[in-house]
Amino acid sequence: MQYVQQILGPMFDGTFVTLEMFFATIILSLPLGLMLALGRISRFKALSSGIGVYIWLFRGTPLMLQLLFVYFGLPFIPGIHLTLPDFQAALIAFVLNYAAYFAEIFRAGIQSIERGQYEGAKALGMTYSQLMRRIILPQVIKRVLPPVSNETITLVKDTSLIYVLAMNDLLRTTRAIVQRDFTTMPFIVAGIFYLAMTLVLTWGFQKLEKRYAAYDE
Repeated sequence: MQYVQQILGPMFDGTFVTLEMFFATIILSLPLGLMLALGRISRFKALSSGIGVYIWLFRGTPLMLQLLFVYFGLPFIPGIHLTLPDFQAALIAFVLNYAAYFAEIFRAGIQSIERGQYEGAKALGMTYSQLMRRIILPQVIKRVLPPVSNETITLVKDTSLIYVLAMNDLLRTTRAIVQRDFTTMPFIVAGIFYLAMTLVLTWGFQKLEKRYAAYDE
């Protein structure tokens, strides 16, 4: 127990880095994913096709490859030579990756709404923005909560990939302690930390689902 207390300090520091990456990614990728979804179902073929290629690219390649490309690859691209700090590079890769997944979730949710609701709103003289804001999106939020919940929980675990950029997140901190002390106890503690984070997220999304389900009663 005394040993666990000794390692909690640096592990909490690593958890802070993990949570910082998690919240920054969620705050940026959710609205970006929604905008991409709206563009994906747009009548403008060039816009829709371009976003389709973007989604295919970021869903079809590993997140770790995207991390390495943004951090190590951009500085070598002729005409760009962009060198980013580790946190910003990781954040860009995470946001672009998760926005692609969220875009498909939102697109499926929007297209699951019955066409009659669109026609009824048009008959009432609503603009497209009014239709989306007042009728479509409130229903979409309820329908996409389960898949968004799954992606969000996956994001907690994917943040461990930032260790490849030498960022002192929870996993990298844990690994350093294990190599220093030759014990697997830090892995167990790290597992508890990750489980606690996913437990809080699961509880929060269940509350949201119950709240939106109440509107059907």
